[in-house]
Amino acid sequence: MKEPATQFLPHMPEFRVVVFRRQKSKQSNLGVHMIDLFSFGFSSSLTAVQGLLMPALFFLLIGLAVKKAKLITDVKKSAKESTLNVKIFLFDSFAMSPVIILVSLTVNSFFQWHGWTLVSQESWSELPKEIVIVIAVFAGDFIGYWRHRLEHTWILWPSHAVHHSDTQMTWFTLQRFHPVNRITTTAIDSAFLLALGLPPFAVIANGFVRHYYGYFIHADLPWTYGWLGRIFVSPAMHRWHHAADYRFFQTNFATVFSVFDQVFGTHKVPGPCDSKLGVTDQIEASLIGQLGYMFRKKSYRRGRKPR
Repeated sequence: MKEPATQFLPHMPEFRVVVFRRQKSKQSNLGVHMIDLFSFGFSSSLTAVQGLLMPALFFLLIGLAVKKAKLITDVKKSAKESTLNVKIFLFDSFAMSPVIILVSLTVNSFFQWHGWTLVSQESWSELPKEIVIVIAVFAGDFIGYWRHRLEHTWILWPSHAVHHSDTQMTWFTLQRFHPVNRITTTAIDSAFLLALGLPPFAVIANGFVRHYYGYFIHADLPWTYGWLGRIFVSPAMHRWHHAADYRFFQTNFATVFSVFDQVFGTHKVPGPCDSKLGVTDQIEASLIGQLGYMFRKKSYRRGRKPR
């Protein structure tokens, strides 16, 4: 027999208390999560800053050896752009670290779930670790080359333009990336390396090598490497890639191995770079201006060549 509705009335105040307590509990949990997120962001920023100490010392010593007293003049000249790089770097390390980790884990879980690997882990384990690492770096640079070319098309250029907007490129320009550019880089590169089934140690080694060598090729150094420049990307080669000269807008996309640019017809290094650097896009030299550029409709005009 169905109980009359009036029998539930005595329990309603208790129900309201339970609901209130649950709402209060959710608000409390939200507060805890916000604190945890802030703590993680702060910890990520601190770790990122600590990670810059050795590269900073390294490039200071190289700068003193190569430029001597001229180094002070160049540091003053690049101070404004470097300050903006610091702001973008701190924003990225604080706000984007959780997102980048989430993207990496999502891509990894997706490939593991579907079992989409071209080469099995067992096959990689039969090779010496040193060989696997070399293959990983070579493969990472291969996908990096094509992903970089994609970044120079109208659909991804507005986010990548932030990186190219530095008119006084130094080693620290490597940290000048729009958050969306970091996400697409992580997603594309990770997907390719996971599809190859490379073991974790090789993927980590690839990231380490390409990251720190990336600092080197962004450094303000005139080196072309001579005949070695036919194998490896030199600072001069990558500086031409950042030149504000239309003849070099679609050249020199690799990070480590210049062979990719030579094979695919994008290699162009006439000597040490003496061109002005930057972009033709009108990007405001401020944190908000840099982050907001890709959200402007006119940044996506089809048919125009990036930069």
